[in-house]
Amino acid sequence: MVTELRAGPFRVRGVSLAGMYTALQVPELGILLDCGLPLRSLARTDHVFLSHTHADHAGGVAALLGIRTLIGKGPATIYLPAQREAELRELLDVATRFHHAHLDFRLVPMVEGVAALVRGGLWVRPFRTHHSAPSLGYAFFRKVSKLRPEHRGLPREEIARLRVEGAPGLFDEAEHLELAYATDTLVDALDASPWVYGARVLILECTYASSSRTAADARERGHLHLDELCARADRFQNEAIVLMHFSQIHRPSEIRRLLQERLPPSLRDRVVPFVPGGDEWFG
Repeated sequence: MVTELRAGPFRVRGVSLAGMYTALQVPELGILLDCGLPLRSLARTDHVFLSHTHADHAGGVAALLGIRTLIGKGPATIYLPAQREAELRELLDVATRFHHAHLDFRLVPMVEGVAALVRGGLWVRPFRTHHSAPSLGYAFFRKVSKLRPEHRGLPREEIARLRVEGAPGLFDEAEHLELAYATDTLVDALDASPWVYGARVLILECTYASSSRTAADARERGHLHLDELCARADRFQNEAIVLMHFSQIHRPSEIRRLLQERLPPSLRDRVVPFVPGGDEWFG
């Protein structure tokens, strides 16, 4: 069974185990975060965001597109670091010939800091992460218009009239950061993009959680350690934090125990570990 949990207003469904597979669906936003495993239950998701192209995060893309063909879905839109667009296109073209089946997709190369409209009012802005391959985190936000302070005393009818007339300077546009996702990265990615600490929901890797691997070990491998997150506990303003991408050196029960023992009180009630309900990893 896939893991499913709730974080703030969102469900997070899928699987994640460092070095093996990561594929996380957020149904309310209509997005799939990475695709290291082609799960049938995730194949209807039209927007796929690849943090990088290591096999445990992107190895299931071709098979997922094949499943979509079988169930009659249209083209999937795949967002990925721009440096890897040509290689992924080549891989998918080879997969099409190999399987003698058309794989319908659209690639969107992403560059740090350049936002793109996903669907409806949902936007995404990639941010830099630090790994051994070109990689990105993704921040999903909605644009909201707020009446400027000097107009807040006006009657509703007057505001409506000015809106219809297109009066300038009536509203300020703000961004509401719904969800941020970062995996396979040094903690430096958070420090360089501190607004991530204010996302309503943060989905974040935490490959190592015990003293059997140190923070230095994590940095050497391009990953995060729980100690580094605890050291920054006062920065996290998120409503919910989903920790995922744990190493298989930890059993799910050990992770749950370690988080209860080691997280400071200010974080403990907001952190949700993305681990199976039992004590065995998926697969």
